[in-house]
Amino acid sequence: MFARRPWRGVGILAAQLADVTFGDPARGHPVAGFGWCAAALEKLTYRDSRVAGALHTGVLLGGLAVAGVLTERRARGPRLTLATASATWSALGGTTLGRTGDTVADLLAAGDLDGARAVLPSLCGRDPSALDLDGIARAALESVAENTSDAHVAPLLWAAAGGVPGVMVYRGVNTLDAMIGHRSSRYARFGWAAARLDDAANYVAARVGGALVVVCAPLVGGSPAGALRAWRRDASRHPSPNAGVVEATFAGALGVRLGGPTQYHHQLEIRPTLGDGHIPGVDDLRRAVRLSRAVQVAAAVVAVFLTVVGRSGRRACLRR
Repeated sequence: MFARRPWRGVGILAAQLADVTFGDPARGHPVAGFGWCAAALEKLTYRDSRVAGALHTGVLLGGLAVAGVLTERRARGPRLTLATASATWSALGGTTLGRTGDTVADLLAAGDLDGARAVLPSLCGRDPSALDLDGIARAALESVAENTSDAHVAPLLWAAAGGVPGVMVYRGVNTLDAMIGHRSSRYARFGWAAARLDDAANYVAARVGGALVVVCAPLVGGSPAGALRAWRRDASRHPSPNAGVVEATFAGALGVRLGGPTQYHHQLEIRPTLGDGHIPGVDDLRRAVRLSRAVQVAAAVVAVFLTVVGRSGRRACLRR
């Protein structure tokens, strides 16, 4: 899967630096444009069935794949680096994730619950009106953990493995999952294909992300052993095969307890407990943001390394 493509690695590194420096593109964000197209198409394709949802998802992702392949075929050398950097940067969300998490923590520390409730929908789909200070801190921390993988580790790995088409299709899958992949009455069947594709697309990245949480935990005074213990014991209890890994490792690393009653706009879910520490507070949310940033940098190093070593490194090992 991973071939030796140094130009791609340079593009990934440039995208990581752009995300750290600027965050998400401020105007004309390609993901927003894709979301608009998906919403417009849904008006034509929506039926309360899995088949209709699969066709809807396939048309949109097929268009992204074609666009990505054509872009790579037309680009060589520095232009390929620029194309990779642009596509990857538009798919990354780690810096904006961290800034939003810090904003929620600042508002909670100032006692501004209404302000924190207003910002929380930027992180997750919880119903903020039903949450107190502890509930907001927990929801924000869980979202920081999950999206460290979804919004940063996974795009970097897909860029390393699949270049421009790989990262574009991944971001499309993740966006569709956020739009239609939940278990509301409208999307339980129509969003089924998008949700299952998102599970598959994030499977490896979530486990790489979990491993990087273990490695990076000491940088924020966290416990690698606690992260591993929570991963082994609790991750499989989560309803998501991927979110459970990163949320459990964050919980174990930080010594907090996540999970429990989770109120979404469309339903209340009783989530299993992850970790065996205290209920997270503002300071824990700040530490989670710092841990997320450390994992993001580590993931960029891994992604660039994979493009530099690739198959040539594997052949060298075989020759020995």
